[in-house]
Amino acid sequence: MIGRIAGVILHRARDHVLIDVRGVGYIVHVSERTAAGLPPVGQAAALYTELLVREDLLQLFGFPTMLEKEWHRLLTSVQGVGAKVSLAILGTLGPEGLGRAIALGDWSSVRKANGVGPKLAQRVVLELKDKAPSVMALGGALTVDAGDVAAGGEVAEEAGIEPAATAAPARGAAARQAQAGAHQAMADALSALGNLGYGASEAAGAVAEAQAAEPGAATPALIRAALRLLAPKD
Repeated sequence: MIGRIAGVILHRARDHVLIDVRGVGYIVHVSERTAAGLPPVGQAAALYTELLVREDLLQLFGFPTMLEKEWHRLLTSVQGVGAKVSLAILGTLGPEGLGRAIALGDWSSVRKANGVGPKLAQRVVLELKDKAPSVMALGGALTVDAGDVAAGGEVAEEAGIEPAATAAPARGAAARQAQAGAHQAMADALSALGNLGYGASEAAGAVAEAQAAEPGAATPALIRAALRLLAPKD
């Protein structure tokens, strides 16, 4: 099983990238969101990968974080969701948006992905409603950016690329850091609500709604907002 690819980008397209790993070129299929976040041709990059094996086909699908790879695995467990449909959903919503949509039962957001009809969108939400909270709870731990490893590592040196040329733009790094913080806050809030006795699904729904209202909320604020949403209504 190929779990990670690290090398130099030889070609970029909207839905795939060609990465040279010590003289061997690997075509890795990615979402449009992932493709847009990759560095230019000639620079080092790394992706976590999932290998699709069929009798007449071998395909690699790439993800910038372990969290997104885990969501891909969960999505493709749903009947009717193949690897490319999964990439379309992740490319449209991102892992955080997907978790929020499932937790809130918002199948119309899933429907926005190319190739996803209303019935399939509803099936995704219904089948993953009880499974998604476990991934959401691990979000902070699974948000590991493979690209940061390649940017300053031996792959760049072997390719003769100056370290400065492989560094991610400051804005991109800041965005990833903020996203990781949001995932960690959600995971911590879900853990706290679970310790208070709330069910995984209801806790996930409340935290997702609270985070949608205030995306940058820290863990304590997220917990308070979720508790208000979970409080019995008069």
